[in-house]
Amino acid sequence: MAFRGPKVWLWRWRRNPLKRRADTVEAWVVLGAWMLTVLVGVLAGWGAAGSVEHGLARERVEWRPLVARLTEPAPGKAAGQSGSSSADQVWAKVGWTGPDGSAHTGQVRVATGSPSGTPVTVWTDRRGRLVTEPATPAQARLRATLVGGLAGLAAAALPFAGGRLLRGRLEHRRVEQWDADWARFDTLWGRPTG
Repeated sequence: MAFRGPKVWLWRWRRNPLKRRADTVEAWVVLGAWMLTVLVGVLAGWGAAGSVEHGLARERVEWRPLVARLTEPAPGKAAGQSGSSSADQVWAKVGWTGPDGSAHTGQVRVATGSPSGTPVTVWTDRRGRLVTEPATPAQARLRATLVGGLAGLAAAALPFAGGRLLRGRLEHRRVEQWDADWARFDTLWGRPTG
């Protein structure tokens, strides 16, 4: 590897008699690509995070807990029998009455061996359909931050890749120009090209 000397900040913008037009174009491409990458990433991340947090806040407002009852005994042995722990849960069928008075049924996790008619707290939407418990404000902030960060990174990848591609094409073009210039000098110095 060749020695390049100390790192010079903003070297692309310094005056230099050897600087070509292609170097100036490349400097602007690099600056534009970085600015666009940051802008797109921040805006996409901010928008996605806001959307997720708004959606989760709407769920906290619209979804309501209510008491449902087991319609049949839960499978398995009740806690305390044959070494079962109270943490053992199984899926069981429950029934509840929706906000409009209509009857609903669904499957929820309950303790093993729970008898028929056991009350269970379930969460429902406005139509009385079974939903999961909504995220707390802290959980919503965490989810929004994670989704926003991932969305921002994914969106920023596009202008970053575009800038890298354009810079690579400029580099390829510059190398071709150097080859042509060297070939012209070689013929001036009497060396065969080829």
